[in-house]
Amino acid sequence: MSLMPTMIDLLARARVDLRMGLPVVLTTPDQAILALAVEPLDTKRLASLRALGPIALTVTARRAETLKARVYDGDIARIAVPSSADLTWIQAVADPADDLRTPMKGPLRSDRDGDAELHRLAIALTKSARLLPAAAICPLQHPAQFAQSHGLTTLPLAAVAPLMVESSPLHPVAAARLPIAAAEAGRLHIFRPEDGAEEHYAIEIGKPDRSQPVLARLHSACFTGDVLGSLKCDCGPQLHGALAQMGAEGQGVLLYLNQEGRGIGLANKMRAYSLQDQGFDTVEANHRLGFEDDERDFRLGSAILKELGFSSVRLLTNNPNKISMMEKTGIAVTERVPLKVGETAFNREYLATKAAKSGHML
Repeated sequence: MSLMPTMIDLLARARVDLRMGLPVVLTTPDQAILALAVEPLDTKRLASLRALGPIALTVTARRAETLKARVYDGDIARIAVPSSADLTWIQAVADPADDLRTPMKGPLRSDRDGDAELHRLAIALTKSARLLPAAAICPLQHPAQFAQSHGLTTLPLAAVAPLMVESSPLHPVAAARLPIAAAEAGRLHIFRPEDGAEEHYAIEIGKPDRSQPVLARLHSACFTGDVLGSLKCDCGPQLHGALAQMGAEGQGVLLYLNQEGRGIGLANKMRAYSLQDQGFDTVEANHRLGFEDDERDFRLGSAILKELGFSSVRLLTNNPNKISMMEKTGIAVTERVPLKVGETAFNREYLATKAAKSGHML
């Protein structure tokens, strides 16, 4: 029936449920778990979860490395939650905010028996919901009946796993002329993904010839830099510098991708900033939170360019990963145009880390 939710709809619903503190049911033909995101977990739901059986706290291998917990499942670790552990203990293991003040969380025992694929899916869901990548998990014996009686969203691994690694298709929603400071001949295009995630934008300057390489930039949203003028990064100057260069040339396209904080969301970015204030660099802070160096999906930019009719670019970037992504997804990069702006006394170490650890060409 066409009015029934599709698997993409259920996936979007599950992300919202996790952000609201609701559990989701994850299944394979042979296994089922109940998963709750740790970040919004409260004492009442923790007590309800305990009543179902033993709890495992699933974190990423990056977070487990900080915790000195053994990793038996590759990119994740399943930490057994002691029966005496309360909500404060669980959240302290998941959140590195007080790591320096209370560094000893353990001893921690990691589970190594059984399949960890559903636990891995739970972590992927918390990441895509822009939450701390940590989930409290309990096994379920009768998942269909449990989900129905509690009104919970159920996600079968086989149907959901391919959707988690694909880039959701983008569709044009609206476009209109928008004179901006960099160029009066501006036009803003809005693109909406099918999976209910954030919309993305393309700012087109002039009327670029689709048969020629267009001056282009993939710019990830940065509320602190783009809007507030933060001195901790070079994002704001890069945004305005790229638009100014396009305005000077009379044409170009800037793709504004809503992937704040290298894809971890603004709240987690602020957590990373707090860790940086404790002495960790930007990569170390991401790892302590449980994220990779960069969680962004640059395929979105390629998809928007193709939708707009472009097949080749002169790419304004210092990031080699953007160049390789473009080439892999069918957009030819005929030239890398450097964009070196915005260095301050506050972001010098940040830029040095980007060069040393992320390979940025600065």
